[in-house]
Amino acid sequence: MIEKHLKWAKFPYQKSLDEFDLHEQRSLSSKQLKQLQELTWLEQTFNLVFLGPPGVGKTHLAIGLGLEAIQNGLRVSFVPMGELIPFLKTEEYLRKAQIQLNRLRKADLVIIDDLMYMAMDQHEANLFFHLINHLYERSSILLTSNKGPEDWGELLGNQGITTAILDRLLHRSEVIHLNGESHRIKYRESVFQAKSVQN
Repeated sequence: MIEKHLKWAKFPYQKSLDEFDLHEQRSLSSKQLKQLQELTWLEQTFNLVFLGPPGVGKTHLAIGLGLEAIQNGLRVSFVPMGELIPFLKTEEYLRKAQIQLNRLRKADLVIIDDLMYMAMDQHEANLFFHLINHLYERSSILLTSNKGPEDWGELLGNQGITTAILDRLLHRSEVIHLNGESHRIKYRESVFQAKSVQN
């Protein structure tokens, strides 16, 4: 069952919470991480919102919690915002979109990665609202975003829809701000050797 749920989750990679370096991410304490790991927020259908610039560990943390949920027998669905919108728009006639969204609607935890990285038109915002409305108080939603809720209205393009979405997402939620510099840039690998001779 765990293997099946891991396949359904569609994680882009698997990284556990044990691999999350709290020394690199000082805006989260070991006590807070342990509380998240206990998954009581999931039992209470609380939502989590991880905010912060790119590369600070938002997705790693989300996947780690998703893996933890699967080990505890729960169903998890991971979807990047860039894939979610096309799925919603093609659900009526594409089998692949129907399967993905069906699994997502049945999940105990829905992870939406990179929320609001791109602007939506009225139709897209409407479809997104209907999904959030369906999940509201049925599933926990974990969002990662590099933009705070105060900026979402600009990207959704409709204040009414933005308010309705925020109302459902933030009603029972914990917003966690992750700060610091990008791990990807800090630990980037170069194609050039450190001691290469420049001609």
